[in-house]
Amino acid sequence: MSGFSAAGRTDTGVHATGQVIGFRTTRERGVQAWQRGLNAHLPPTVRVTWVREVDAVFHARFSATARRYLYVFMEGDADPLSRSRVTPTLPLDDAAMHRAAQFLVGECDFSSFRAAGCQSPTPFRRVNQALVRRHGPLVTIDVSANAFLLRMMRNIAGALARVGRGEWQPADFRAAMEARDRTRLGRTAAPDGLYLVDVSYPPDLLRPEDQQAGWPPGQLPPVLRSLRTLDRL
Repeated sequence: MSGFSAAGRTDTGVHATGQVIGFRTTRERGVQAWQRGLNAHLPPTVRVTWVREVDAVFHARFSATARRYLYVFMEGDADPLSRSRVTPTLPLDDAAMHRAAQFLVGECDFSSFRAAGCQSPTPFRRVNQALVRRHGPLVTIDVSANAFLLRMMRNIAGALARVGRGEWQPADFRAAMEARDRTRLGRTAAPDGLYLVDVSYPPDLLRPEDQQAGWPPGQLPPVLRSLRTLDRL
């Protein structure tokens, strides 16, 4: 094997249920054999859930057209099974957070949400959707964009949490965003609640016999599995 590539990097403590890895090989094996063989050599915290043969030009990072992240807050104390998989919080006004999140949609300068060490040549990104939803004590922030800056999603979550706690109004969130100044936001949200859940690619990068079925869908975090599908978020 050679030429490994990943769809995206994650900070320590961040989770990925929809990470995509690409590699080149001269060995001939069926996709099921590749999946079983890879899982036999991976640690229990990492699992390959699907394998596809792709066009030679495929690159897990540069061929991607969109990435989708979920941030999961849990009101109150996290139970032992959820600890390190959600971010505990005081009660949140999810409706106000959702209103504020709509200012993210579109092609914008996200300098306010960009970590100091970000190496991207431009702060502009295109956000396709930004949704805040409640599922009992869980409040999720669901953002899809063509790409993300370093710690962009965690900074979005931290700023929206300020709206949810009543420290900011949605207009304050917008003002901080338009200031293009990271210092206006405050604390970056913890990595525990963040998940890379889906990466999108053009269907023509699959083999012809797989193109109609398309790429496998993204996967929910375990704490949200009872919802069954990302489409319900």
